[in-house]
Amino acid sequence: MGIFETAGTASSPGRRKENTLRKLKRMNQSLHHEEPDRVPISDFFWGGFTRRWRTELALPDDANPYYHYDLDWIVTVPNMDPHIKNFETIRENAQEVVVKTGFETTLRKRFDLPMPEQEGWDTDTIEKLEAFEFDDPADPRRFFSRGDNQIAGVGDGFERNSPPWIETVKSLWPDFPVYGSMIESSECVTRLLGQLNTMLWIGQYPERFGRQLLRIGEHYYQCAATEIEAGKGYLDGFVIWGDVAYRNGMFFSPDYWRAYFKPTVKAMIELCHQNNLPVIYHGCGNIHSIVPDFIEMGLEALNPLEAKADLDVCDLRRRYGHAIGFCGNSDIRVWERGDPAEIRREVLHRLQAARGGGMVFQSDHSVASDVSGRTYELIVKLVREFGTYPLNLPAE
Repeated sequence: MGIFETAGTASSPGRRKENTLRKLKRMNQSLHHEEPDRVPISDFFWGGFTRRWRTELALPDDANPYYHYDLDWIVTVPNMDPHIKNFETIRENAQEVVVKTGFETTLRKRFDLPMPEQEGWDTDTIEKLEAFEFDDPADPRRFFSRGDNQIAGVGDGFERNSPPWIETVKSLWPDFPVYGSMIESSECVTRLLGQLNTMLWIGQYPERFGRQLLRIGEHYYQCAATEIEAGKGYLDGFVIWGDVAYRNGMFFSPDYWRAYFKPTVKAMIELCHQNNLPVIYHGCGNIHSIVPDFIEMGLEALNPLEAKADLDVCDLRRRYGHAIGFCGNSDIRVWERGDPAEIRREVLHRLQAARGGGMVFQSDHSVASDVSGRTYELIVKLVREFGTYPLNLPAE
């Protein structure tokens, strides 16, 4: 079985809908740089957007953009907390909640703001990091039990007792290509230590801290291996979460990334390919300097390709050809402004990079609350109208 013949089509229990199999074929062909019937489209939606979308389009309270627009893929997240435990509530009222999570991080979630604030970290010295013990990567609670976890529970919304990952996967499997996911070292230390400590320790203790990054990377590699086994027969691909850059470039030198972050990413990609799962790497910011590394590792596609970090999928296609695929890059700032003519130009420009396959249409990060429901409806309509192969796009 080749990389693009996912286990979800043959060895999964039950029978998938014909439409789901068409979506799966569409995704796999595109990631294989073939032209399917049309350009795949999906996204990551904030809860604030979904509520606004329902109101503006007069949709039921349980309406879901993935089902409403029959989108082409969806990603799921297991419990990735270093310590699997219920949140410790420090204070809670009608305006906010403050909790300590399994990352041993204190988070303040104000309900009137979209994202939480990290207030403190128990692991605040490198000595504490070296002594920090992670719970077993193969602990079944990560995949098979309800419970609190930071990544699923504290973000745009706030949720306690998140459902078991495997139940979510199984519920989505009949209708969508379902991707599993796992963080790597960079996403862990941002939560476990905070961005300031991470940057300081790279400068103060480059090799000593680097050894910890490799240790953390090995932990999450093992988590990924267990997740793939837990979801065997239900997963169609995999996302690696690993933000390592900001608007102007990387947080640290590319050589430091190659020494202490890349080995984990490379091992996870190889693991996924051994299990016939294509891989999308989600790395925010300007990652120009390490795109050749992702090509060398055989990555299928990069995401989110932030336009606000001066990335342009058409420029990337000219530079790298079809050596790698792209997932994202449509400028969310244009979406937020909501001007139909500007949105049309934006969508048609990004679709230029879909010639020959190798592109999944998405925003350049996620669909936030400032995007109107009618704007997203227009975007889907334009992608479906102009993203049908063979592409017939007006010249720019």
